[in-house]
Amino acid sequence: MTEAIKDYPGLLEMLDSLLRDPSLFWDEFYSDRDKKVPIFKNTPDENLVSYLQKGIVKSGKVLDLGCGAGRNAIYLAENGFEVDAVDLSKISLEWAKERSDERGLAINYIHENIFELNVQKGEYDFIYDSGCFHHLAPHRRITYIELLKRGLKEKGLFGITCFAVGGNLGGADLTDIEVYQKGTLMGGLGYTLDSLTDIFSDFKQLEMRRMVESSDGKTFGSSDLIAGLFIK
Repeated sequence: MTEAIKDYPGLLEMLDSLLRDPSLFWDEFYSDRDKKVPIFKNTPDENLVSYLQKGIVKSGKVLDLGCGAGRNAIYLAENGFEVDAVDLSKISLEWAKERSDERGLAINYIHENIFELNVQKGEYDFIYDSGCFHHLAPHRRITYIELLKRGLKEKGLFGITCFAVGGNLGGADLTDIEVYQKGTLMGGLGYTLDSLTDIFSDFKQLEMRRMVESSDGKTFGSSDLIAGLFIK
């Protein structure tokens, strides 16, 4: 970036530069498929399954933000959704495509930073984020919400799972200013029910709770994560 900050995108770029470039980290993270990582199993989030089973979320066009190895994108495609799935890691997308090809599913995988996506106004019925938001720096919440507002149709739904503060999977208890003072997200920021309600106050909250621990092996769930569902 240039040294002179002349506009809002330049300000965001400067703040991005204060923190680690995440692309190399995530490629390395997904390169060893044998690691004992819960989200490496090809099972969808328990809350996502519950939304579909209850009829709250119905099939339509969906954007899966930070799709990883594709477990939620695959579940949505199997249930009749037209799926765009984006991730910063090329390695994770290669794994996701292998999985969906094995099942004969057509999913549009996109290797891109979510803030560089060409999202059209009102393009999606549903936007889902399982574990992307808590890896974003505080200043990127602004552009994240702009993405949701632009991409969702009126009455479109937004679902999210993210670290609870102090959870065993992650959830750093940092103030926004401490993120920049320390130059790190410490593996991912932690949130509370109240802080997520405040951050997404421009949307109507339909549900906000801790995830339910999964015991049957058919879904992923951890009480160290918070699950929320909102409507535009």
